[in-house]
Amino acid sequence: MSTRRVLAMQDVVNRVPVEHNKTKLQVSQYYGSNVFGLDAMREFLSEEAFESIQQSMHRGSIVDRKMADQVAACMKAWAQGKGVTHYTHWFQPLSGATAEKHDGFFEPIEGGRAIERFSGNALVQQEPDASSFPSGGIRNTFEARGYTAWDPTSPAFIWGNTLCIPTIFVSYTGEALDFKTPLLKSLHALDKAATDVCQYFDKNVTKVIATLGWEQEYFLVDSALYHIRYDLQQTGRTLFGHAPAKGQQLEDHYWGSIPERVSAYMRDFEYEAHLLGIPVRTRHNEVAPGQFECAPVFEEVNLAVDHNLLLMDVMEKVAIRHNFRVLMHEKPYAGVNGSGKHNNWSLATNTGKNLLSPGKTPKTNLQFLTFFVNTVKAVYEHADLLRASIASANNDHRLGANEAPPAIMSVFLGEQLSRVLDDLEKSVHSGKMSPEEKTALKMSIGRIPDILMDNTDRNRTSPFAFTGNKFEFRAVGSTANCGGPMTVLNAIVCEQLIQFKKDVDGLLEKEVEKDEAIFQTLKKYIIESKRIRFEGNGYSEKWKAEAKKRGLSNFATTPSALDVMISKKSLHLFESLGILNHREQEARYEISLETYTKKIQIESRIIADMVNNQIVPAAISYQKVLVDNVNGLKNIFGAAEFKSAAEIQLNLIKEISDRVNIIQKTAEAMREERKKANLLDTAKKQADVYCDKVKPYFETIRYQVDKLEYIIDDATWPLPKYREMLYLR
Repeated sequence: MSTRRVLAMQDVVNRVPVEHNKTKLQVSQYYGSNVFGLDAMREFLSEEAFESIQQSMHRGSIVDRKMADQVAACMKAWAQGKGVTHYTHWFQPLSGATAEKHDGFFEPIEGGRAIERFSGNALVQQEPDASSFPSGGIRNTFEARGYTAWDPTSPAFIWGNTLCIPTIFVSYTGEALDFKTPLLKSLHALDKAATDVCQYFDKNVTKVIATLGWEQEYFLVDSALYHIRYDLQQTGRTLFGHAPAKGQQLEDHYWGSIPERVSAYMRDFEYEAHLLGIPVRTRHNEVAPGQFECAPVFEEVNLAVDHNLLLMDVMEKVAIRHNFRVLMHEKPYAGVNGSGKHNNWSLATNTGKNLLSPGKTPKTNLQFLTFFVNTVKAVYEHADLLRASIASANNDHRLGANEAPPAIMSVFLGEQLSRVLDDLEKSVHSGKMSPEEKTALKMSIGRIPDILMDNTDRNRTSPFAFTGNKFEFRAVGSTANCGGPMTVLNAIVCEQLIQFKKDVDGLLEKEVEKDEAIFQTLKKYIIESKRIRFEGNGYSEKWKAEAKKRGLSNFATTPSALDVMISKKSLHLFESLGILNHREQEARYEISLETYTKKIQIESRIIADMVNNQIVPAAISYQKVLVDNVNGLKNIFGAAEFKSAAEIQLNLIKEISDRVNIIQKTAEAMREERKKANLLDTAKKQADVYCDKVKPYFETIRYQVDKLEYIIDDATWPLPKYREMLYLR
């Protein structure tokens, strides 16, 4: 092996599991202790301030500035009691990562002294520099001002020695520059629309809460190996790497025994997560070697999104303590299972009812069918927008390969539930139903709970599947901010529920009975959305052909998928619901294109760099060894026997030359296409060219490099191999 690989592998072999020395207390005894939650609020706030915060959290009312001063003082006292020295507004800019700027509590005063101070103004609002964050043209570089504003619905928390205050991030002119602002607006709009529909069934429902349970998949790799893979450090994925003889084909890793070092790491990050009130409860081996998953209990969507982003940060920092690095990329290794972040979405009421779970009576089941069918209809109407919401350069590598759903949006319901909708479609007509028909229909929907009890089918190839009491959006990528896809899902379901109420009310005005009006409307939606339903294998070529016949889109790449973001239909959707105006949505489109281009550009440059500085030199070095060997054989055997004795070496020398020539010529052609793309004047043109002209060279170069890896002496090859990285020691 190369010297660097030898040292790295020795470091791995000599490593022992990090001992888990955390508290022996039960999780319930320390859970949420680093969160300024209800218990801390009751202890530190006055009754008046506590009630004010509760009103803001549950009803969205604005916190009075005078009250904010009291909250800030109490929050500071609580945090300082835990050794905190700084505070930060913690927000989610459109870069895809979280952002924070730490300020100390102290404030200089006269006489060269200082006092500890944290005012209501500092709590409620700050002015970070907005010019260096992606804005899609909303802000010019010389117009730097932006605002972060406190989100009281997501509690402050302590991470390290810093008090973190979740906030929104907007421009000087009020436009959203983050993921949280539109998410909060979508949740508010969905709450109103869903509550209005609930009034048909239960007058006690005054609020509907969207819930989210995410499943975070990730890979672990030894730090020593990570640090000598330039591509892994800079892009999050391996740009080269020959498939190992044993990958995931034996299916022996999934839910297998967790390696001891990994288990110690999991216990450690779970401890940190529980301190922060993140309800992580599930952990297991995933499909690919070196791949794992964690998942929490369901939470309100806004809080769940914050917790997911925070946990990703926690996981990365804790991994370093265990001599691991976390790979969140959707496809860090070619040819093995990619990583997703399945978003399990549902709706709950203030009365404790899950609207996507059937009940014990025909009335509750009719309510279930209403929200169930409307969600399917919403996905049908905006399937392309859902696809755009999960589009990224990273996710393009994952979709449709190794356990991941395809790029074609479809809905999986399961055979039995599909039959229920088919029966409903056949049984309801536009005329008035007879008493016998009403009875038969009620009996039919009354059987839904029993049907779902045994309906445990799962379809891993479906991007959007119903799984018993929730919809699972499986196509979301592992690095994604859930706020983006959840904003879209909330918005399209909200719009559909508004339309449903209009349609039902229209029938009620014609003196159609309420239940019959609901049934007739649902039947209409079932028929209209039938094309989006698919129960089969999403990987099959037959499905691609069938989807095309049905008129369903198949956007295989991000640039093509993103165009729907600025369609008239999409712009109207967000603006009519007060979630995003045209300028904000167009800015997101520009940012998504620019991000795609930059990622492909970076990967292209790194490929060329690694080829020129690592791969080709290693190939030539090994080729020289072979040439010296051939010359030695020629001296020993003479011309007569030389060809026979050196046949293998001569073939290898030629193969190396041929592959190196292809690599260098292809890398140069790729560089020329990149130069042309950089001269284009719009984000769309650049993204298209990087996708269609630059990126195709990646696979050609990779194929040749991986073939060289297979034939070149292990001691000469400069990069850690898949067989070394995937199997944790």
